[in-house]
Amino acid sequence: MTEQAAPMRRRIKSFVLRTGRMTDGQKRAYDINFTSLGLKRANGPVNFAEVFDRQAPTVLEIGFGMGDSLAEMAIQAPELNFIGIEVHTPGVGRLMYLAEQAGLKNLRAYCDDAVEVLAHCIPDNSLNRIQVYFPDPWHKARHQKRRLIQAEFVQVLRSKLAVGGVLHLATDWENYAEHMMEVMSAAEGYQNDAGPEQYSPKPDFRPNTKFEKRGERLGHGVWDLLFSKIS
Repeated sequence: MTEQAAPMRRRIKSFVLRTGRMTDGQKRAYDINFTSLGLKRANGPVNFAEVFDRQAPTVLEIGFGMGDSLAEMAIQAPELNFIGIEVHTPGVGRLMYLAEQAGLKNLRAYCDDAVEVLAHCIPDNSLNRIQVYFPDPWHKARHQKRRLIQAEFVQVLRSKLAVGGVLHLATDWENYAEHMMEVMSAAEGYQNDAGPEQYSPKPDFRPNTKFEKRGERLGHGVWDLLFSKIS
């Protein structure tokens, strides 16, 4: 008698797969540049030195949206390698366009689910910084289990950071900021760079996005959390 595999537990998605279409410019940039600037989960573990043709500190951003902030950081810090992960193709297409316009060589991107890319592609203890900026707050109580920043996930992120590497979170939802602080303060192997239970000042390297500027005009706050891996 053959054994049947146990059914896989359905993983809660932390994102909604929107069906927005790429503009003609985004599609052109994607088609032209993804071969050289894109990374694929199917290719397995990534070797940063080979991908970027150099040894340099590497920053990973999860959920870069339309890519403006990530592209600006890559422009302003050519000494760093940047890898972005975004599940929505219009955002990846936009990032490819921005990278092409700026002639960026220190930027690569996955168009995929971050959880899968982390599991199959990013080596342990390899990253100098992980950025998660303005993730979906899932503000309704019944949906908060979908929030990306949870105890289990931040330990996955910790496994990818080098000792001394930083997990940088930012949100404009106060309730989510409080949730992030609760999760991170209890997380093993991390230390709050601003001190226990303290939010960090916005670091100079994080650009203001159009979304963030609009929120500031409406009186919304923004909370940054920077936690270093200590073990």
